[in-house]
Amino acid sequence: MKSVPIKLSFAEDVKTFVNTVNRYPYEMDLRSGRHVVDAKSILGIFSLDLSKPITLDIYTDDCDDLIGDIQQFTV
Repeated sequence: MKSVPIKLSFAEDVKTFVNTVNRYPYEMDLRSGRHVVDAKSILGIFSLDLSKPITLDIYTDDCDDLIGDIQQFTV
């Protein structure tokens, strides 16, 4: 498992992020405090506090391609 801190500042960022992560077969969650949502769910992401960085948990170790694709959102 890998954890990556990310920042989604605008609604367009959320849309781009979800479109990107949905291209990968890995299971992923977003964590903000004690709240956890599916990283592939646009509605779930909007339920988080996006004013602070959130953590993307990727449930595989071989995900360098995904991390490269979401580089613009990493903190």
